[in-house]
Amino acid sequence: MNRIYMDNSATSFPKPSGVIGAMVAFARDCGASAGRGAYSEARACEEMIATCRGRIAELINAEAPERVVLAMNCSEGLSMAIRGLLNTSPRGTHVIATAMEHNSVLRPLNALKEQIGIEPEFIACDPSSGLVDPDDIRRAIRSETKLIACVHVSNVTGTIQPIAEVAQIAREHGVGFLVDAAQSAGHVEIDVRKLGADMVAFPGHKGLLGPLGTGVLYVRPGFEECLATMKEGGTGTISELAVQPRTMPDKYEIGSHNAIGLAGLSEGVAWVLDRGVASIRDCDVQLSGLFMELTDGAGGLAVYGPRDTDYRAGVFSVNVRDIAPGVLADRLESQYGLLTRPGVHCAPLAHETIGTHPAGTCRLSFGPMTSEEDVKTAAAALREISGG
Repeated sequence: MNRIYMDNSATSFPKPSGVIGAMVAFARDCGASAGRGAYSEARACEEMIATCRGRIAELINAEAPERVVLAMNCSEGLSMAIRGLLNTSPRGTHVIATAMEHNSVLRPLNALKEQIGIEPEFIACDPSSGLVDPDDIRRAIRSETKLIACVHVSNVTGTIQPIAEVAQIAREHGVGFLVDAAQSAGHVEIDVRKLGADMVAFPGHKGLLGPLGTGVLYVRPGFEECLATMKEGGTGTISELAVQPRTMPDKYEIGSHNAIGLAGLSEGVAWVLDRGVASIRDCDVQLSGLFMELTDGAGGLAVYGPRDTDYRAGVFSVNVRDIAPGVLADRLESQYGLLTRPGVHCAPLAHETIGTHPAGTCRLSFGPMTSEEDVKTAAAALREISGG
């Protein structure tokens, strides 16, 4: 039985051959740490990281490569942004987020609520689509509001939020704006200059096709003055300073980089750049439309999220009547070779929004390696299991 990978929302698989080759070559031929030597291997590592950073900057149209801060994953990038901006805020500081946020946003905000008394407010979203109304965000802003955080694409329903409109509202009110692009980077075009977000966080191991242990926090020019460091340590640069450098990106990057991971990430981003995000998005739209068409009307099968592909990516939460999500995932694997993820997907408020909390759903998520045949197999399996 063929095994069909449909858990790209967790991490992309398979990786392009160039990603694997670059990691093997680094381990075999280089192995050095950037900024920690004058010999050629150390310089080669430094050049490789610079190339990776430059490719990411090109992908998101960043003002300069140094606006790209390398992190261990998207969660770390989001935590750097949230805590760096809010850790020293006075009690009563107000933060707006949506009910579709991932725990990578929910948990830091709720921790700061307990620790220093910030007041997070999670804006309700439409139960059928998961969409937030930007006017609801506008109405929630008050004089104490310091940050608006918004997920770009939901990891539960695939909903694409209207982040450009939210960014405009944040600018009009002088409020910081953070985008969680965990599910959109590499899948949906992101132009940080057009968007006008202050910070955008995303992983390297999902839509950018790199390995686990890689991520990014983009910081717009000048916003680093508002963003405190959460960690300090060695950078391999300006070592004579006894304090953390203020220059970007060294201000936020400490210790030796995950160089072998970044070697793979660099090639993953190169693959995305070569194919083009617009082309990847077109394929995602086609596959999403096909999946909805083939599952439409199946008795006992619930498919959550927007029906309009303009407002969704290839992330589908499903339930089959009288079958628990974990049991459904097990049957999809054992009987059809389909690899999915059951549960609450680290997004409890999103599941409360769509009415699937606490059991959750079974999630199928597409990637650039997903084929039409894969989608047809998944749809046919769900129809068969549901009796539709």
